[in-house]
Amino acid sequence: MKKKSANPIKLLTVFLAVTLLLSSIANAAKPVYSGGRERAAIRGFDPVSYFTEGQPRKGSEEFTLKHNGAKWMFSNKENLEKFSANPEKYTPQFGGYCAYAVANGSTASIKPEFFTIYNDKLYLNYSRSVYKKWLKDKDAYIKSASQEWPSLIDK
Repeated sequence: MKKKSANPIKLLTVFLAVTLLLSSIANAAKPVYSGGRERAAIRGFDPVSYFTEGQPRKGSEEFTLKHNGAKWMFSNKENLEKFSANPEKYTPQFGGYCAYAVANGSTASIKPEFFTIYNDKLYLNYSRSVYKKWLKDKDAYIKSASQEWPSLIDK
């Protein structure tokens, strides 16, 4: 009895479908960017310091907590307590990914020193050049990023 061979077109179609499915899963972002050596939100910087000091301060392993699937680090106990009491106030928008990248339908890491507090919300950017672009039309980028963000995160 002759063994029936698989149809190469069907095999290719199945292969491409599986590859497409897996690549879309692989490209989904975690709800909070936790990059850098620290594997912590905002690369280990204190999110509260942006609001209270107007600049980023490095967090400490001594003052950490888990929130929304990520480790958050704080420069002191008071900032940890402020964040714990109201994380939505201090959590950066779009999971702490580069807000400009999200506005353009993708995700990118950030450099903590390139930030904007706008309408009492924290936005982070990838680099100085991206930050400069972001500043030129924040409102349009925020609107676009708000529309793009739900489709980018791993739910």
